[in-house]
Amino acid sequence: MIKIAPSILAADPVNLERDVRRAVAAGCDWIHVDIMDAHFVPNLAYSPDTVRRLKEFVNVPLDVHLMMDHPETLLDEFLKAGADVLTVHAETGDISGLLDRIHDAGAKAGVAVKPGTPEKMILPYLRKADLILAMTVEPGFGGQKLEESVARKIRAIRDAGYSDEIEADGGIREDNLQWLMDHGLTVAVMGTALFRNEDMRAAIERMHAFR
Repeated sequence: MIKIAPSILAADPVNLERDVRRAVAAGCDWIHVDIMDAHFVPNLAYSPDTVRRLKEFVNVPLDVHLMMDHPETLLDEFLKAGADVLTVHAETGDISGLLDRIHDAGAKAGVAVKPGTPEKMILPYLRKADLILAMTVEPGFGGQKLEESVARKIRAIRDAGYSDEIEADGGIREDNLQWLMDHGLTVAVMGTALFRNEDMRAAIERMHAFR
C-alpha cells in the first residue's frame, strides 16, 4: 500500500497544528516536514522547534527533509527533536557519514536528489539509505507541475536493485499517483492536493486502495 505523507509546507502556517491534526485524523501514514535554509533553495521554512512541537501530538512518523547547504550543522538537533526519517541531499557533498550519524541516533536515513540530478549520484548510498527521495519539482516552493522525467529515475533506482522506500515530492495528485507507483514509488509527498481537499480522508482512502 502506498504511504501518503502530507507536506506541512502546504498547510496554513497560522493554523499548523489544526491542519496537521486533520491530516493525521484523515489516515495519513507520515507527516512530511521540509526544512529550507534560503541558500540551498530560495525559501525559508521551519526549525528543530517545529519538529519538536509536532512530535508532541503527532502519532505517525515525522519525515524530515533537510534542504540545506550544510545539513551537518543541524543534523543532531533535528534528530533530538524527534525526526523519525531524516533525509539529506546528495548534491551537498559526501553524505555517507551523515547517514551513519542518522542511523546511530536510531532514525531512518534518506537521500534526496533534485529533478536534474542523475541517479548515479544516489548509487553510492543505496546500501545505507532507508529511503530515496526523488524530487519531482525544483525544491523550495509548492504548487509546481511534476516533471515526468523523474519517473525514469525512480525506475532506474529500482532496476539497480534498491528494495526500500522510494519517495517523490512535488506535483503529485490522485490522478498521477498510480503512474508513479507503477515505476516503483512507495511514498507520496502531497501538499496542496491534500490540504486543499475538502474531504482529505476520502482522498487518502482512495489512494490507499491503489496497487
